[in-house]
Amino acid sequence: MSKEKKQIGKFGEDLAKEFLLKKGYELMGQNVKLFCGEIDLLMKDKDTLVICEVKTKTSADFGLPQEEVDFFKKKKLIQLGKALWQIYPNHHIRIDVLAVDEKANKIDHIVNAVEDQH
Repeated sequence: MSKEKKQIGKFGEDLAKEFLLKKGYELMGQNVKLFCGEIDLLMKDKDTLVICEVKTKTSADFGLPQEEVDFFKKKKLIQLGKALWQIYPNHHIRIDVLAVDEKANKIDHIVNAVEDQH
């Protein structure tokens, strides 16, 4: 990944983190590494742990940020949710997507964006 893409990603994560903190969420961790991947933001919403996948775009020329969460990314997020549940078995776990449009300075928060169909 290029340095510029990493900077855009970090910018989006920080913006999303501030957005969620203002909504009353509690930060549990950022860039949390598990054996099966990494969680952009791990937040707590009341008694629910929330895996937050942050997608940032500088332009809508090639689609919306949330469109980047494809079938394979959803599978990875579900795998991360299961791994997290092994660590926190007494918590509900939810997967949200935060789509950051840098140019419009807008965040779309898609609650429960990914669910395990099994």
